[in-house]
Amino acid sequence: MKKIAATIALSTLAATGAEAQEERRRIAPAPVYEVAPALGRFTDDLLFGEVWARPVLSPRDRSLITLAALVSTGRTAQIGAHVARALDNGVRPEEIGELITQLAFYAGWPAAISAVFETRTVFEQRSIGPVAESGAARIELEAAAEAARKAAVDGAVGPTAPALADLTNRVLFGDLWQRPDLAPRDRSLITMAALIAIGQPEQLPFHAGRAMDNGLSRDEAAEVPAHLAFYAGWPRAMSAVPVLEKVFAGRAAAAAAGTDLRVIPAAPETATPGPDAYFTGEVKVYGHYQGDAPARIGGATVAFAPGARTAWHTHPLGQTLFISEGRGLVQKDGGPVLKVGPGDVVWIPPMTRHWHGAAPDAAMTHFAIAEALDGSVVTWMEKVSDADYPSGG
Repeated sequence: MKKIAATIALSTLAATGAEAQEERRRIAPAPVYEVAPALGRFTDDLLFGEVWARPVLSPRDRSLITLAALVSTGRTAQIGAHVARALDNGVRPEEIGELITQLAFYAGWPAAISAVFETRTVFEQRSIGPVAESGAARIELEAAAEAARKAAVDGAVGPTAPALADLTNRVLFGDLWQRPDLAPRDRSLITMAALIAIGQPEQLPFHAGRAMDNGLSRDEAAEVPAHLAFYAGWPRAMSAVPVLEKVFAGRAAAAAAGTDLRVIPAAPETATPGPDAYFTGEVKVYGHYQGDAPARIGGATVAFAPGARTAWHTHPLGQTLFISEGRGLVQKDGGPVLKVGPGDVVWIPPMTRHWHGAAPDAAMTHFAIAEALDGSVVTWMEKVSDADYPSGG
């Protein structure tokens, strides 16, 4: 009987020990397992057991990215736990405060102020006193890149929203981005993460490029959406992938090209069809080129069959068309349809809604040139209907 009792006791202790070990291993709160046990398992085994353990990004980087996503999307209930985790992963209190400050400009003041109160609770629990601003020297931004950026803002934003252009140049980049309280790489990393989390991939090319200029590697940049898939959702992470793909390709091409003069062959035999979403009729595009940074200019040759044309669209910094052959048409929204021919040069101002293409009875080829603003070259809109397209050449 004593042996049986001892065996039962040992079995009970073993079971209790296993349960305790399982409880210690769990990160997901107990209610998660009670309501959504699969979510609990994914949380412990996949998110924290695999994703957080991936070596591509350090735990400190992952904490910065996670906090950026939570703050920018207003997920205040989870901020406290991740502030504590960030402190454990080596993020200093003043860096957390500066992260919140940075995101006030990219996600809005309400999200940042809400994050302050959640963070203060954790600081009080850990006896972290008031945070002081750094007395280090201001960070000097690269002069040529800043001059190009300022010119782009002045040209594209200034005419319509002069106050916004002034604040962008004077405060956002003239003050915030030069603060030494957060390393430039970290500032870029959290800005990238916030843009993905709030679903603003059109702003991502500039900041992804800036992050890599500030020391973020290609592999680290590629890991950011993988981590954020768990904190911002798969759709927003997936939307960032094609944007990053273009950034990586552009930087690779620029690195391969170096400073060499190069010729891009016309090679019309390599032409690809103009995407159906953006063109009506038969359109061929070839001779793509892109200037090396800090240049933002790029273009291609576009050949339109009779009656073919673009959809309505705008360019953030305008567009120049050189008509090389045939007869064509161009129209801005609300303006007359203008006829163009070989040797004509067409200038379309920034943010001017317009279309261009061939005449109804003649083909037309033009060379199109445009500059990118924050990585964006064109915004496509609806197609030009047959009713709106002139029937006479």
